Amino acid sequence: MTPMDFLLLTKGPLFSLAIAIFALGILIRLFEIFALGRAHNYAAARGNEVIPGLKTMYRRFNPDPGTFQRSTFDVVVGTLWHVGFVIALLLFIPHIELIKSTLGVSWPGLPNPVVDAVTAITLLGLVAVLIHRLTHPVKRFLSTPQDYLIWAVTFLPVLTGYLAYHRLINPYPLALGMHILSAEIFLIVLPFTKLTHIFTAFVARYYNGAIFGRKGIQS
Repeated sequence: MTPMDFLLLTKGPLFSLAIAIFALGILIRLFEIFALGRAHNYAAARGNEVIPGLKTMYRRFNPDPGTFQRSTFDVVVGTLWHVGFVIALLLFIPHIELIKSTLGVSWPGLPNPVVDAVTAITLLGLVAVLIHRLTHPVKRFLSTPQDYLIWAVTFLPVLTGYLAYHRLINPYPLALGMHILSAEIFLIVLPFTKLTHIFTAFVARYYNGAIFGRKGIQS
């Protein structure tokens, strides 16, 4: 198989397969969540549910001072690489063009040098997170094989994208194919691991805020 054959394979059948598994997996996960439902609350409502739910979704992005002091590394580096990952994924013009060709929607992107710098910072952040996990006794003890799998499938698309952009792997079709394949592995793994928090975190935060809002207290 030539590098061009490999690239065409990742852009064609493997891409379609990854999208299908990703979409089906996410639908199943969301169905499982919403099918559980919740028991009817017969107590009289003491407050609104919607506004507290939305407020809780927002507040969870702003850790309280106590959490920041106890887990400064997690808050700073975690925020850094999460934001960087989203920027590289959604604001890199070639990615936007791919989304447009797949879903028919698009938006303005950032200049390539900006995304390139953000990608480098994201890579450093992910490496720092792994080192911290391996050297922190409690985190190392609590870590499972899935945690390291999640780190790997998150790190590889960023790394291969950076290498492909800078033409650090030759020939270029091989580098681009490796990047696409790593992104497809990310999509396939996402619905069946903790990576589903990308979607479920917002639902859970809204739900918790809504429950407390109905009781007339702040979550």
